[in-house]
Amino acid sequence: MDAGVVRKALAGACAVREAGDADAVGGVVPSFVASPGSTSETSAVLRAAAEHELAVVARGSGGRLGWGTPPARCDLVVDMLRMDQVTEHAAGDLVAKVQAGTSMGRLAEVLATAGQQVALDAPAGATVGGVIATGLAGPRRLRYGTPRDLLIGITVVRADGTVAHSGGKVVKNVAGYDLGKLFAGSFGTLGLVTEATFRLHPLPPARAFVTAEFGPAATTEAMASAVASAAGSPLVPSAVEVSLGRTPQAGVLLEGSADGVAERAGLMAELLGSAGAAGTTVSDAEPEWWGAPLAGAGGGTLVRIAFWVAALDRVLGAIRSAAQRAGIRPAVGGPAGAGALYADLEPGTGPAAAAGFVAALRETLADARGSVVVLTAPAEVRAALHGAGGMHGPVPSLNLMRAIKDQFDPGHRMAPGRFPEGVS
Repeated sequence: MDAGVVRKALAGACAVREAGDADAVGGVVPSFVASPGSTSETSAVLRAAAEHELAVVARGSGGRLGWGTPPARCDLVVDMLRMDQVTEHAAGDLVAKVQAGTSMGRLAEVLATAGQQVALDAPAGATVGGVIATGLAGPRRLRYGTPRDLLIGITVVRADGTVAHSGGKVVKNVAGYDLGKLFAGSFGTLGLVTEATFRLHPLPPARAFVTAEFGPAATTEAMASAVASAAGSPLVPSAVEVSLGRTPQAGVLLEGSADGVAERAGLMAELLGSAGAAGTTVSDAEPEWWGAPLAGAGGGTLVRIAFWVAALDRVLGAIRSAAQRAGIRPAVGGPAGAGALYADLEPGTGPAAAAGFVAALRETLADARGSVVVLTAPAEVRAALHGAGGMHGPVPSLNLMRAIKDQFDPGHRMAPGRFPEGVS
């Protein structure tokens, strides 16, 4: 391609510059970086990219740009940070419309003035578009769900520049093709999110964290029983998080009125004690390990294990067995009450050990209704994973995902080769 001609075409749509090494995505350095300031500019730049058959990757804050399989090709990075406005906040309807480049911290500040929130526990620096693209949700997913559950409207730009809308500005309006559920967790492979409308929740007046410790002799069955009892309790927990360090712990978040939270915290402590906890504490401050697996960028290998909560005992045993077989000690924790755990393998973990751990987990849990997905890993680990099912492992709905990809991006130019293998 003629770089001068391509740059002129892109510059006719929005601000554009030549890319550098700092713009690389999974080691792939693009040729250009475009920075649209509106949905119309995003549409124009994607039309120009389509005309010149450019492979496109969207970027927000870049904190999780390394998640998923690296793109096979990347000619153009579309940086969304100029689109950083909360365009509408209908506090009376508990709804907010926001541009994709807005940080979750900025959004939280705006909503807090009305005592409201988007209940996703995402890092403050993460952008709205990035949170939607990765499906990122923290401990409170047990009560509030993930981005796909809180989205009631979305504006996207397809690979050919076509602008599409789904949903509306009121919670009851769910008519039409639900693009929000398709684009949540799509890792930018279907198109670019430019605006999103969220269902909001009130900020709770009070909260309490009930933390239970399990002694070294405690069984995985005791931990699983405590988590299941807490998650299914009528005490309405907002989150049930675990940390499987040297002293295994489970934490339960309760939210509500001050009097109600205090009473429920006491009852939850009793519940956890009867389920086998060696001791419990109640605090209004979260444990230091709360939400740790998703808090930092890391640099090692991060594995997500999803499962039915009823299978937690088996999953804990499988993680312990796989780690022993691989000769590693991953940091394991996450929202077990919502059916998810993360295993964080430190950066020094060898490729064979990391791949062996993942393969052993997938083998042990093959007949379970869940998944073992590697969210991010160094290049040498990704290479070693080819024999263990790749980054994503078996994908039961692969044919359906291929059909959707072909419909939204027939030229396979949106983050090609990224997620999952065999689709993009």
